[in-house]
Amino acid sequence: MSMAGNLRKVTSLGGVGGLRKVARLARRRPRVDLSHPARSPLGSSVVNCVTYRDGVRTPVRGDLVDVVERVRKSREGFVWLGLHEPTDQEFAGIAELFDLHPLAVEDAVEAHQRPKLERYGETLFAVFKTVCYVEHEELTATSEVVNTGEIMVFVGGDFVITVRHGRHGSLGPLREELESDPGQLAKGPSAVLHAIADHVVDDYLTVTDSVQADIDQVETDVFAETGARADPGRIYQLKRELLELKRAVVPLSRPLEDLATRPIRAVDPEIQAYFRDVSDHLLRAKEQIAAFDELLNSILQAHLAQVTVAQNEDMRKITAWAAIIAVPTMVCGVYGMNFEHMPELHWRYGYGMVLGVISVACVTLYRAFRRSGWL
Repeated sequence: MSMAGNLRKVTSLGGVGGLRKVARLARRRPRVDLSHPARSPLGSSVVNCVTYRDGVRTPVRGDLVDVVERVRKSREGFVWLGLHEPTDQEFAGIAELFDLHPLAVEDAVEAHQRPKLERYGETLFAVFKTVCYVEHEELTATSEVVNTGEIMVFVGGDFVITVRHGRHGSLGPLREELESDPGQLAKGPSAVLHAIADHVVDDYLTVTDSVQADIDQVETDVFAETGARADPGRIYQLKRELLELKRAVVPLSRPLEDLATRPIRAVDPEIQAYFRDVSDHLLRAKEQIAAFDELLNSILQAHLAQVTVAQNEDMRKITAWAAIIAVPTMVCGVYGMNFEHMPELHWRYGYGMVLGVISVACVTLYRAFRRSGWL
């Protein structure tokens, strides 16, 4: 199907009229940062629509269909369309306009995907898991430490579509940083894909540094004098949050390796060297997470060992006191049998002698247990 025929088909769709209206509203109003929970005041998922030529941002005239048509006719530059948690209806017209594969569209709308890289014809579809560190005054057994989201990226010869899920990971600052380097942005949509990957992996390193501070605090508490009384729930909570971080970081290795080493038509060869640098940063994050996991296991084992030692000490103390109390219990039990003919039963000093024997025996046992460390 020709380009003009494709555009006419999209224009005939019922959803495109709403798409044109959203695009016009997006031009009239300032950009919206959706890093907060609220939905866009534009009433749709469209965050921004920008065109670039030779790495320089160009004015957007007309609606989205007109913008794409002009870019494709000129065969220069590309379109960057940003969305936040679009619905099926909101994304239908966009998918038809850019000829996106239905499976990729379903993944982009539904979210909850693992990091991956897929090729559908001339279009690349990449999924990145975004992470952010949740600040907290004190780590508890229910504290949320790591919050995750997702960024889906469609990359074609003349377009980039980013679909963001979650309350963090806004790409506004990244867009401004890219626009300050026209030489890099002039390399096309793959430059945007690299910038997003680099941004996501840098966040991984930032989060791992923050998680390390929590692990250091837990380690300090465990090996303090009251470590045996520390709450093990905090260690398990850190392990759960670390597992969430691991699910975001580890699966991204293969996609970055493909982007850095395999020839992909949608990726500029000069950009592949930059992907190798991102892959190195990801490897560092993976190594940190693996080290954290081993360290938390060691901390947990040390805590359990401390608990066992503390329990043994308590048992020794209980046993020592039980032995001391057994002396008067035995003597008093013997003389409480009420037999008529018992030694020293009618002796004037018998009562004092028995008390003296009990006291000497108890003191002797107490000093013996103190010397052996049981008391």
